[in-house]
Amino acid sequence: MNDKSKSFTVEEAKKKLEYFCAYQDRSHKEVKKKLDELRMIPEAQDLIVLHLIQEGFLNEERFAKSLVRGKFYYKKWGKRKIIQALKKHDIHSKLMEKALQEIDDEDYRQTILKLIIQKKKEYKEKNSYKLKQKVFRYLVQKGYAFEEFTDLYSSLENDSI
Repeated sequence: MNDKSKSFTVEEAKKKLEYFCAYQDRSHKEVKKKLDELRMIPEAQDLIVLHLIQEGFLNEERFAKSLVRGKFYYKKWGKRKIIQALKKHDIHSKLMEKALQEIDDEDYRQTILKLIIQKKKEYKEKNSYKLKQKVFRYLVQKGYAFEEFTDLYSSLENDSI
């Protein structure tokens, strides 16, 4: 019997959600979705969410900061793409601003530089204009704002790296 057809007591659902949240940081939206999948009534959902918060299993700030660090330091995403991921989890704008402070400004700049250098080497493009367009397109797709990387690209061109 799978979880979708079985009914759970509040205690069983608490244990399931404790494990769900202990495995990795979760947003309130993810927990709500999981509780909906378990077909818990709204009153039970509220009790379980309150329990998870009180016991430290569920913390929206911790989740947001963790998401920011992971997407930037491991996936090399820019702030725009990270903000979209946070919005997908219904993270409040004030909390987004706080979480984005997890990214060191110099790390951000160095990451952009490394991505530019990596992509310039990777693309086998002789035409410098086309190469620049490909690199810019890549950086925008990764979530970096045009104004964050144009000067860096130009400084690299002038240094002929």
